[in-house]
Amino acid sequence: MAYDEELAERVRDLVAGGADVSERRMFGGLAFLFGGHMGVAVSREGGLMVRMDPAAAAALVDDRSVRPMVMQGRELDGWLRVAESAVAGDSELAAWVDRGARYVRSLPPKKPKRRVSRPAPR
Repeated sequence: MAYDEELAERVRDLVAGGADVSERRMFGGLAFLFGGHMGVAVSREGGLMVRMDPAAAAALVDDRSVRPMVMQGRELDGWLRVAESAVAGDSELAAWVDRGARYVRSLPPKKPKRRVSRPAPR
């Protein structure tokens, strides 16, 4: 299943104009990066994946519309899976996108990857 293009466009509208914002297709979805850190992603499974302070994330879990994110059978600290129903309204979506963006913007900036130049084959 592909990610929800309409939800991606709604997120894009919220983050438009941010100098540190970029998009990248990842895990079959569309990730929004802030300063190189993934803060929010539109999931191919529906809804959003949101990165948060692990201490704050647990308090938001309700096991219906917000639950811990699990990859390969392992719960990821500080990542939440937010159902589409929890971001149906514009204010709800803005709140979740803001949580993810605010948290990753508080992290140290990512260093650009250094490209290694290799000699051309002979």
